[in-house]
Amino acid sequence: MSLFQIDQSKCKRDGFCVSDCPMGIIEMKNEESFPTAVTGADKLCIRCGHCVAVCPHEALSLNFLRPTECQPTSGHLLAQPEQIAYMMKSRRSIRRYKDLTVDQSVINDLIEVASYAPSGHNSQPVHWLVIQDRQDIRALTAIVIDWMKSMVQAQPEFAKRMNFDRVISAWEMGQDKVLRDAPHMIVAHASSNLPPSQAACIIALTYLELYAPTKGLGTCWAGYFNAAATFFGPMKEALSLPAGHQSFGALMIGYPQYSYQRIPTRNVPKITWR
Repeated sequence: MSLFQIDQSKCKRDGFCVSDCPMGIIEMKNEESFPTAVTGADKLCIRCGHCVAVCPHEALSLNFLRPTECQPTSGHLLAQPEQIAYMMKSRRSIRRYKDLTVDQSVINDLIEVASYAPSGHNSQPVHWLVIQDRQDIRALTAIVIDWMKSMVQAQPEFAKRMNFDRVISAWEMGQDKVLRDAPHMIVAHASSNLPPSQAACIIALTYLELYAPTKGLGTCWAGYFNAAATFFGPMKEALSLPAGHQSFGALMIGYPQYSYQRIPTRNVPKITWR
């Protein structure tokens, strides 16, 4: 079966699909011909759907994607620049959460939107692990503390620079400075052998983080956790990720205990123009 089919009754031969294909696997012999696939197109195609998305006439269908299966774009749903700027500037890292759980359907919606984040070569390598139970999160925090204690012994200067001693002391006094008593945590993991994996996971988590406030939720990047997930055997064992997979980022998530009344300033961007 051909990679794509052209409805010749709809095609205007405008060449949009030819011009926009990132792999250059669609061609038109001349202005009178219809788009065709180059030799080997099926193997070269990255399944991005650009050709289906760009055609104004619904004339092109891929063998795995038809125009009728796609949500139409709508200009009236686009946020204004000042709304996007406000959303991005006003987000905060949330470290105090209400004692409320987040419905699984809400988290699923966040992940579904995050799955639209870009990935190298449209590889879409990201897998998700959602830790829903507070007791499980507390158990993972204890493992991070064990990692920190081992680092205090093995690399004291590094541990001091990262304030591990303060985090450990707080834990021993009943305060969680690692995962902040968050009700849930979301881990993005992927094959460590795929070059796009790390960037894809981080970008997808960023999509999720920016979308979360629209649901009344707050997030915080779990840096201590992810370091332990990368380097500490007991944490890898506890996560039980698929063979060859690595955690490339994690977010605490829940309903914020506090709201914020203003947007703090940031340093002036350091820009080199060339």
